[in-house]
Amino acid sequence: MGKSKAALPDLTKVIELKMDFTAARLQRGHLLLKQGKLDEAEDDFKKVLKSNPSENEEKEAQSQLIKSDEMQRLRSQALDAFKNSDYIAAIISLDKILEVCVWDAELRELRAECYIKEGEPRKAISDLKAASKLKNDNTEAFYKISTLYFQLGDHELSLSEVRECLKLDQDHKRCFAHYKHVKKLNKLIESAEELIRDGRYTDATSKYESVMKTEPSVSEYTIRSKERICHCLSKDEKPVEAIRVCSEVLQMEPDNVNALKDRAEAYLIEEMYDEAIQDYETAQEHNENDQQIREGLEKAQRLLKQSQKRDYYKILGVKRNAKKQEIIKAYRKLAMQWHPDNFQNEEEKKKAEKKFIDIAAAKEVLSDPEMRKKFDDGEDPLDAESQQGGGGSPFHRSWNSWQGFNPFSSGGPFRFKFHFN
Repeated sequence: MGKSKAALPDLTKVIELKMDFTAARLQRGHLLLKQGKLDEAEDDFKKVLKSNPSENEEKEAQSQLIKSDEMQRLRSQALDAFKNSDYIAAIISLDKILEVCVWDAELRELRAECYIKEGEPRKAISDLKAASKLKNDNTEAFYKISTLYFQLGDHELSLSEVRECLKLDQDHKRCFAHYKHVKKLNKLIESAEELIRDGRYTDATSKYESVMKTEPSVSEYTIRSKERICHCLSKDEKPVEAIRVCSEVLQMEPDNVNALKDRAEAYLIEEMYDEAIQDYETAQEHNENDQQIREGLEKAQRLLKQSQKRDYYKILGVKRNAKKQEIIKAYRKLAMQWHPDNFQNEEEKKKAEKKFIDIAAAKEVLSDPEMRKKFDDGEDPLDAESQQGGGGSPFHRSWNSWQGFNPFSSGGPFRFKFHFN
C-alpha cells in the first residue's frame, strides 16, 4: 500500500521477537533504503549476512549493500556540489539517488533548492509537494510551495498552500504574514474580474492598478494586471490608451495572444486596419483554433477593403464609436452646409449634390442600428456588390430621390418637404 512508515514498526517488532528472521530484516532494510536511511539499512543487510541466510537471501543482501554504498557515495557528491554552488551537478547526483531512495524527504527538499537556484520553480514545487507528504507537519515545505506559486503569479494556488501550512501551525509567523498578503491580493483580483464580467471597465482598471501597487516586486502581477487593463481599455472603447498599455505588455511578452487581440480591437476603433490585421495574424500563429481571432481578422480585412471605398464615418467626420446623437448632430451641420440650394454655380451645385447624397446615405446607415452593425462588420448595406447581387443599389440614388427631406429630423430621410431661402 506504499505506507512504509506504518510497516516499519511491525517489522521491527517481528525482529525483536525473532532475531534470526532474515526475511523480515531484509524487508526492513529495503524500506530503510527507500527512505534514505542508509546507515540503518546497511546494518540490517550486514546482520542478514551473519545469520546463516539462504542462498537467495545472501545474494539479495550483498546486492543491496553494494547499492547502499553507491548511494552513500552519490549523496556525498551531491552535498559537496551544493556547497560549491554547482547546482546542476548536485541535481544529476540527486536524480540517481532518488531513483532508489524514493521516500527521502530531505533529499527531495535539497533537489528543490537546486531547482530554485537554477530558475526552475515548477520542478521545485513537484519535489516539495512530495516532501510535504513524506514528512509529518512539514510546514516549511508548504510555505516554500506557496511562495513559489506566488512568484509564478498563481495567487489562488499560493493561497491554498499557505492555508495548509496554517492548518498544521496556526501561529506560524511567516505563513501567517504571507497568507494576509496573498489574501489581500487575491481579493483585489477577484473583485476586478467581477467588475469586468459586469462591464464596469473603468472600475476594473482601477482595481488592477491597486494590484500593481500592492505587489510591485513580482513582475508577473504587473504583466497580468497590464494585460487586463489593456483588455478593459479596449472594451471600454478607449483605443489610444488601450494601444499604449497593450504595447507595453507586448514589449515584455511579444507572443501574448490576449494583448494582441485587444490591441487589434483598439486599432479597429482607430481605423488602423493594417496594424489590426498584423496583430490578428500574429495571434493566429500562436493560436490557430481561436474563433475570436479568426472572426476579428476577417472583420479587419473587410474593413480595410471598405475603407478603400466609402467610409460613412469619415463622410460625417465622426469616430466609429460615436453615439447616435453625435451622428445626427454632425449630419445636420453638414446637410445645412452642403444643401444644393445653397449653390448657384452649376458646377458647384453638382458637387454639392454628390456630397449631399453621401451625407444623407451616411446618416441613413449610421442612424439605423441594424444597418450600422452591418457596416461595422465590414459590409456596406447600401452597396449592391457588398449585398451579393441583391437588387439595385440604393446608394446610387439621384439627387431628386433625396429632395424634400428634413435634415433636422432624427428619423428616415423622407418625412417632410424642406426649402431653403
